[in-house]
Amino acid sequence: MNADLPTTIPAYLERLRRALAGCDPALAQDALYDAEDYLRSELAANPGKSEAEVIAAVAGSYGAPDEVADIYRDTEVKVQTALRPPAPKPRTSPLGRFFGVLVDPHTYGAVFYMLLSLATGIFYFTWVTTGASLSIGLAILIIGIPFFILFVGATRVLALVEGRIVEVMLGERMPRRPLYSDTSLPLLQRIGAMFTDPRTWATMLYFLLMLPLGTVYFAIAVTGIATSLALIATPIAASLGFEGTVMLDGYDLWAMAPPWQWVLAIIAGVLLLFITLHLARFIGRMHGKLAKAMLVSSRAY
Repeated sequence: MNADLPTTIPAYLERLRRALAGCDPALAQDALYDAEDYLRSELAANPGKSEAEVIAAVAGSYGAPDEVADIYRDTEVKVQTALRPPAPKPRTSPLGRFFGVLVDPHTYGAVFYMLLSLATGIFYFTWVTTGASLSIGLAILIIGIPFFILFVGATRVLALVEGRIVEVMLGERMPRRPLYSDTSLPLLQRIGAMFTDPRTWATMLYFLLMLPLGTVYFAIAVTGIATSLALIATPIAASLGFEGTVMLDGYDLWAMAPPWQWVLAIIAGVLLLFITLHLARFIGRMHGKLAKAMLVSSRAY
C-alpha cells in the first residue's frame, strides 16, 4: 500500500480539493462529486474492505488526488476548446473593437439571456415566494416539515438548471453535477448538511433577485434593439415610398423632418444598436460572475 495515499474518503477529498486550488470552482465541484461518487460506490461494492484498502485498490485505475486533479485540468482545457465557439479575432483599433462586437457569439447569447430573463425571473421569484409561504403556512401541520425539505431540495436542483442556462448562453463555466449526497449517512445528517450549506440560501436570494434583474435586462434589450431598428428602418421605408406617421408631442416627425435628418436617424440607429450589443455583452459577463458567486457551493473552494 502506498503510504502517501489518504486512508479515508474525506481525507482523499480534502487532498483533491487542495490539489484543485486555483481551478474554476465549478470544475472543482464536478471533480469532487465524481471522486466521492466513485469511491463510495467502490466501498459499497466491497463491503469487506476498509476505506484505506478501497482507496489503495483504485489508486492505480482512478488515480491519486494529485493525478486526478491534473487529469481534470487537462480534460477541462480540451473540452472547453472543443465546445466553445472560436474566439473573435482580437482587434486593436477603436473602430475594430466597437464594431467587432457583431462577430462575438457571446453577444447574441447575452441578448437571448436578457430576453429570456424576464420569464425565468418571474418563475424563480414565484417559486421561492410560493414555496416559502406554503412552508410557513403548513408548518403547523404534519406535512409542513417534509414539504419544506422537498422545497429546498427542489430549489437546489433548479439552481443546477439555471447554471446550465448561464453556461450555454453566457459562456460562464458552471457546475455540471450537483453536490454529492452520501447516502450512507443518516437521513437527518444529510438534511442538516443541506440546510447548513450557504449555497442553499444564496440560491434562494439569487432567485429573488432574478425578478428585478430580469425585468431590467428585458427592458434594456427590448428598448435598445427596438429603438435602434426603428431609427434605421423608418428612413428606409420613407425613401421607398411607404407612408406613415411618427408622432412626438403632437408633431408628425415623418412629415416634418427633411431628408438629411433621416440620414442622421440611420447613423444614430446603427450607433445605438452597437451600444446595445456592447451593453448586453457586459451585462452577460457580470451576470455570469454573479451566478457563479451565488450558485456554486463554497464546499468546492
